[in-house]
Amino acid sequence: QVQLVESGGGLVQPGGSLRLSCATSGFTLANYATGWFRQAPGKEREFVAAISWSGGSTYYADSVTGRFTVSRDNAKNTVYLQMNNLKPEDTAVYYCAARVRHDTTWDARDQYGYWGRGTQVTVSS
Repeated sequence: QVQLVESGGGLVQPGGSLRLSCATSGFTLANYATGWFRQAPGKEREFVAAISWSGGSTYYADSVTGRFTVSRDNAKNTVYLQMNNLKPEDTAVYYCAARVRHDTTWDARDQYGYWGRGTQVTVSS
């Protein structure tokens, strides 16, 4: 059974940092490009960042460019999202997903399958 599990969320003050992890069981995540999305209350799930299967290419939403960094360790079958200089508007549930289609852009939700259940990130003083 394919399972992606996000971890590392929590409560942090504005300007703080968190590192999210996306690990898998029953699934070789190293074979897939991987994306991070987030969903705030009352809003659509939106693209945050993505990384190619090799780690050689990365993509970011404009809202997080320069603050967030996506990386991966294929030996550990894990993808990371380092989030720095967090802002209250970054508060959301963060999800990782494996890219299973390649017929449109990296930020399109329909390109991704095998979603995790998410981890809550709250940025508040």
